[in-house]
Amino acid sequence: MMPTLFIAHGAPLLAIENNEYTQFLNELGKNMPRPKAIVLFSAHWESRTQKVSKVETYDTIYDFGGFSPELYQIKYPAQGDQQISNEIQNLFKENGISFEVETERGLDHGAWVVLRLLYPNADIPVIAMSVNPNLSPEEQYKIGKSLAALREKDVLVIGSGGTVHNLRAVKWADNEIDQWAQEFDDWLAVHLANWDLESLFKYESAAPNAQYAVPPYGKEHFIPLFYAMGAADNAKKASLLHRSYRYGNLSHSVWQFG
Repeated sequence: MMPTLFIAHGAPLLAIENNEYTQFLNELGKNMPRPKAIVLFSAHWESRTQKVSKVETYDTIYDFGGFSPELYQIKYPAQGDQQISNEIQNLFKENGISFEVETERGLDHGAWVVLRLLYPNADIPVIAMSVNPNLSPEEQYKIGKSLAALREKDVLVIGSGGTVHNLRAVKWADNEIDQWAQEFDDWLAVHLANWDLESLFKYESAAPNAQYAVPPYGKEHFIPLFYAMGAADNAKKASLLHRSYRYGNLSHSVWQFG
């Protein structure tokens, strides 16, 4: 059965960098079972109602500014999958989840940076999904859980964000890792490994340094974790595949569920 993944998409520069993390994602894409399609929840697509893309060919969205001109030349012309999109809509209906279909929006950098590192040929169909930081973690988990049946059909569910993502705290010159970021990720690792939903759902009050790691204005980067976890609820197994940091505290974590 296909696992699910939570992948940190870091800064847009990852798309043109060659480092420990980009090399890891390159190898991960080569070594994982090849998915029939990818369902990706991106931190950079927020909406109050769950959005499900139904797009034939995605445009590439450059939702950032001030970076190298080379970044704006990158194209990731992934195809959609009408059948899988319809299956997702049916699963949402069966589980009482409100949604809207999106037929035009392209892939933001939270999606295409990750996908390009995993599957550079853009030859696997993608269904892009929004996230809603205003929902409770329980509700976000429930949305992911409703898609658990897709794993049996070789569909890969990915949550793209970052466990520690506080842009006001990053140090753009690489420095020693901030202790507060490590402490938060260490707490998270313990409770993910134990599938301790009770603690994870109240991370804001239970986890050390949560106010720095997941500031109120940056929750959208953390919550894709719950969508990816929920999609593996029928297995309840978590494995940390990679963890490193850039800029003092920006985490590059990859978790596999299922």
